[in-house]
Amino acid sequence: NRGGGSHIHIYEQGNISQMGGVHPRALPNLADGTIDLDLVKQTIRPDDIHFPTTRLLILENTHNKKGGRVLKLDYMDAAGKLCREHGLKLHIDGARIFNASTALGVPVARLLKDADSASICFSKALGAPAGSMIVGGADFIRKCRRIRKALGGGMRQGGGIGG
Repeated sequence: NRGGGSHIHIYEQGNISQMGGVHPRALPNLADGTIDLDLVKQTIRPDDIHFPTTRLLILENTHNKKGGRVLKLDYMDAAGKLCREHGLKLHIDGARIFNASTALGVPVARLLKDADSASICFSKALGAPAGSMIVGGADFIRKCRRIRKALGGGMRQGGGIGG
């Protein structure tokens, strides 16, 4: 199946297109949650005015629809190298990144070392009642804050959760 059941592709209402004006090109995930990096390389679009520009690779670690499969360090490193070589940004859907960190016995920072951005959920793996964060460079975070504000701001009244 296209996108291998990627959370961003399946469950987020197509917001990558709605909010970001992005034209996604979902590639199939293998049984271990990875995407064949040779296929990624073959799928990078040439600089042609007829096609959208390829600028981003998104990986999910751990991969929810693949049974919580953990993407291994050598794969993450190879994906980061591919992105650097082809001028692509790398985003990690890290909703369960703390599970991957525990399974591999490495800090989260090691799993994200090649990522330009990552989304992290506090309620998955950490057991918090709510919350998430996005991480990335200063310019990226500045843009995220503007978008968050445009969409209604943040959650400030946490008391409603408890009661």
